[in-house]
Amino acid sequence: MVLAYRGSLYLRGVQLRGRSEKRGSPFIDGMSSKRIIALVFIPLVFISGGQAVANEYLQQRQRMIADIEADVRATARYINKKSFSVHVMQAMDTVPRHKFVRKRLRSMAYENRPLPIGYGQTISQPYIVALMTDLLQPQPEHRVLEIGTGSGYQAAVLSELVGHVYSIEIIEELGKSSTRRLSQLGYNNIETRIADGYTGWSEHAPFDGIIVTAAISHIPPPLVQQLKRGGRMVIPVGTRFQTQYLTLVEKDMQGAITTRQILPVVFVPFTGGH
Repeated sequence: MVLAYRGSLYLRGVQLRGRSEKRGSPFIDGMSSKRIIALVFIPLVFISGGQAVANEYLQQRQRMIADIEADVRATARYINKKSFSVHVMQAMDTVPRHKFVRKRLRSMAYENRPLPIGYGQTISQPYIVALMTDLLQPQPEHRVLEIGTGSGYQAAVLSELVGHVYSIEIIEELGKSSTRRLSQLGYNNIETRIADGYTGWSEHAPFDGIIVTAAISHIPPPLVQQLKRGGRMVIPVGTRFQTQYLTLVEKDMQGAITTRQILPVVFVPFTGGH
């Protein structure tokens, strides 16, 4: 049995230019050659150090992509595919996940596991983010609703793939911080709101896709209503005390709804007045 945790994914029993100075310059005459060398060397240290950090994150991101691909192969019979969309994987390889986690946890940012972001919430496991994104079958013209902004990472991944993302967060402090972060990082096609996501965002409905990042005992009717015909919703269904299943909800062009359980998961519980 495969257990896909928001914490991690398990197979049962296996953890898956130069510069010159004019001769006689008072700047030169007043300083020793050692001092000049030091002044030149210091910025080079900062530049090379910054580049080293960037290269390290790049290598870590590449390892994360390899881990996701391995998990896809390990769960192929559950998700009915052996690989995710090239575009989804490019988005996962583009978004700087370390910008969405606490500074003290940045060394672990690209591990294929969830990390705490405060207020009892987590940034989801990269494999789960990629899976949920792939299940939506995102297209450049799509408008997607996300319930549970959290750190903003899932919204950032979606923004690389669709026209516009609308994201709702019920925890005010998280909502404010993720909105600032997304703006600072230049994600201009994401609109956020602090509210109870159970009722969706009717002013912008219908949506081509809806993604829910917290587990709930049932599929909220308002979200089904706001899903466009031909659209898809990905939502973890279940409670803290029962098996949760990542569930795909599809609405056909006649408005009929079908659901399919994809994978057992563990998500933080959906909160709000429902």
